Amino acid sequence: MADARHDARVFLVEPARRGVIPLDGLRISRRLARTVRSDRFTVRLDTAFPEVIASCAAPRPGRMETWINHTIETLCLELFARGRAHSIEAWREGRLAGGLYGVALGGAFFGESMFSEERDASKVALVHLVARLRLAGYTLLDAQFMTDHLASFGAVEIAKDDYRRRLANALGTPTNLRGTPLYMAGAAALQATSQAS
Repeated sequence: MADARHDARVFLVEPARRGVIPLDGLRISRRLARTVRSDRFTVRLDTAFPEVIASCAAPRPGRMETWINHTIETLCLELFARGRAHSIEAWREGRLAGGLYGVALGGAFFGESMFSEERDASKVALVHLVARLRLAGYTLLDAQFMTDHLASFGAVEIAKDDYRRRLANALGTPTNLRGTPLYMAGAAALQATSQAS
């Protein structure tokens, strides 16, 4: 993390309790499920990574500063070029309406940040992310810090020892997120999030 967008320093944070979203326990409200099923947003994988990370770092009402500095952005772009960072993008009428990005190692996906220009765009992207992670064989979705927003999706906090055990198991799991379809219909994403592992 960084203290501010224009601060070149980067520091690591290891919370005592870690927020994770169980891949077999994603909670989707009826209203959000209708939005996902409607395909109001076309959701894609890795077609606009630089734009997603820049949008996540942009100032927003109520949050003028960001922890995503230029150093982190550059490192994530390098990880993307190596196939280790990914974006899920929600498009509407040819415009990027929202999305998220994160880093993938083995069967672990570390969700870094999300943004939304339209209502539900980032939420739809999260549903599609979980669907793709399940299809690709991932076992851990690390949300890092617990928030009320993430709790509404079923995120839970786990102790550091439990997290480290889950992470060690996930790192040895072979996966390929880019092996999932470039485009996935909303109904297929909902089905993938609810199928038993």
